[in-house]
Amino acid sequence: MAYTEKEYQQRISLGQSNNALTKLLVIHLVVFVILFFIQTVFYFLYKEDNKYTQLFFEKILKWFVVPADLNQLASRPWTILTSMFVHTTVWPILANMLWLWTFGYIMQDLTGNRKIIPVFLYGGLAGVIAFIAAFNLIPSLQGQLPNAVNFGAAAGVTALAIATTMVSPGYRLFPMLNGGIPLWILTAFYMIVAVATVPTYHIEGYVPHLAGAFTGFLFMMMVRRGYDWSDWMNNFFDWVNNLFNPDKPRKGKSIKDELFYKSATHPYKKTPNITQERIDDILDKINHKGYHFLTDEEKDLLKRASEEDLW
Repeated sequence: MAYTEKEYQQRISLGQSNNALTKLLVIHLVVFVILFFIQTVFYFLYKEDNKYTQLFFEKILKWFVVPADLNQLASRPWTILTSMFVHTTVWPILANMLWLWTFGYIMQDLTGNRKIIPVFLYGGLAGVIAFIAAFNLIPSLQGQLPNAVNFGAAAGVTALAIATTMVSPGYRLFPMLNGGIPLWILTAFYMIVAVATVPTYHIEGYVPHLAGAFTGFLFMMMVRRGYDWSDWMNNFFDWVNNLFNPDKPRKGKSIKDELFYKSATHPYKKTPNITQERIDDILDKINHKGYHFLTDEEKDLLKRASEEDLW
């Protein structure tokens, strides 16, 4: 979305232009395919030494996943962002993308395109902060600090799930089945599954989910109070898009101008009525000042009058 808010569209398709949900899905899948391919290469190169997993992490993966150790994080701060899009095995990527598509589709159906990515990023960031804080503050986890890393879309998806549910908890899924299933039931099922799949002895596994859920809740609470945290992020995305758009309007143009800045013709043309009084005024002006003092509109009017034999 380059300059103005696009008109709300009730139906969303994966091929729709500027579909934020599609962008998120594509980024995750592309990153997964690349990392999976590299991991496969390491497997065939080092499978005899049985060190392919360790080498893959040391040479490739550690540059994309976020470490809990603050000293390590200082040497690769970009992992705070990249870790949200990293998956290394099939089942986690399939599960996260399924839930991302489900809640993202509903969010777009309810609010449009411009909140999907901000909510996901806020949730992912909260998950990273909570993960790092847990390993640095909880005594039982500090012994694992040097080797602890976090990655995956779980926190972002959880934030999206809670935010979507807060928009419309009564949103009905499969309405043909006895009136449908309320959205809050699907969200509750997702949260149960997400928590149940984390081993009870891995307390750090619960932290990103809880942080993401709280962030999604807080985001929508602030929207209801009139503070939309997605505005600055969308404005930044628009600014980046406009850098590469040769047809962007010049700074200072109004919204009315933007709507027509690509058009080769004017949206309308003003055609004044020809009256005898108007013609007399033009002729008097010619007598007093000369023909070259006439405006283009007056010249055009005079020409039309001569063609219609009005003088």
